[in-house]
Amino acid sequence: MLYQLAVLPMQRGLLTLRVIHGWQNGGCEPGDLQYVEYPLNELANLQRVSAIFHASTRQASSFPVTDDTLLAAPLAQAIADAQAKGISLDHDTRNHPARWPEFGGGLALYTLFKMYHRLTYSEDDAYRSSQCHTSAGVREIHEFHLEEGEFAFLTPLERDFISENSTLVLHESQLEPFEKLLAESLPLFGPF
Repeated sequence: MLYQLAVLPMQRGLLTLRVIHGWQNGGCEPGDLQYVEYPLNELANLQRVSAIFHASTRQASSFPVTDDTLLAAPLAQAIADAQAKGISLDHDTRNHPARWPEFGGGLALYTLFKMYHRLTYSEDDAYRSSQCHTSAGVREIHEFHLEEGEFAFLTPLERDFISENSTLVLHESQLEPFEKLLAESLPLFGPF
């Protein structure tokens, strides 16, 4: 599966690495989840990103981050859209992820929230899959929670897999384990 989800999109230049960070000590406020993305078309790209985050940890400096938010801005927009349609949302519905599916766009946000939460705080199930509507269209989510590392792929549906971008999602703590897994696996897949 690693070949299908990581190597093939890398070879086509269609894989983006999304590194998440910001949630810690059980916290999961949408506005606290930060991320940064990098194109990933060879192992060397992953090694560079891993080195950047490793150096940030060693120097106790801030991790790289984008100005965008993964959950807070889309959540605020979905709530505003619901309210514009005359839907009244109480405090619990707005602030508890399990209640987000009660308004338009909320189910997708909840699905992504749960994926990010499991990648940050771990999960017992070794593999999970689902589908989710994202800003890039419908995506399949493939989550792996293995001894070797925890990671997820957001991939286009099968008919679009050859031509559309996939996203590898890693919590910053999983960069080095995934780098090791990929480096050890690449020789098994032939020349890269």
